[in-house]
Amino acid sequence: MGRDRILIVEDEPNIVESLRFILERAQFDVEVSSSGSDGLDRLRRQSFAAVILDIMLPGINGLEVLKHIRDDHKIGSMPVLVLTAKGQARDREAAEGLGADAFITKPFSNAELVERVREIAGR
Repeated sequence: MGRDRILIVEDEPNIVESLRFILERAQFDVEVSSSGSDGLDRLRRQSFAAVILDIMLPGINGLEVLKHIRDDHKIGSMPVLVLTAKGQARDREAAEGLGADAFITKPFSNAELVERVREIAGR
């Protein structure tokens, strides 16, 4: 069985490296995009098992990216985990209202992150 490929859309290098390490150790292949628009382009061009999406991104934010994903018939069913430092209830409600499959706030537990990614990626 091949390894599931995950796209991380996150602009903070330290978070990216942490996520990459955790997910690669859990047997996922990881690709990274540092902006919302680039992340959307990659999702439309390549196949991924799931996407981890930060809310605070340069250019278009993660909630806008999530809306574009859900509105696109080709990638609309893409499993999305929203990861953010903003833990306010309104952010969670907005992400869930737009169709996020999971929501985790920073700082996060490594085990919880891997468990959520496995759940949404269908493992």
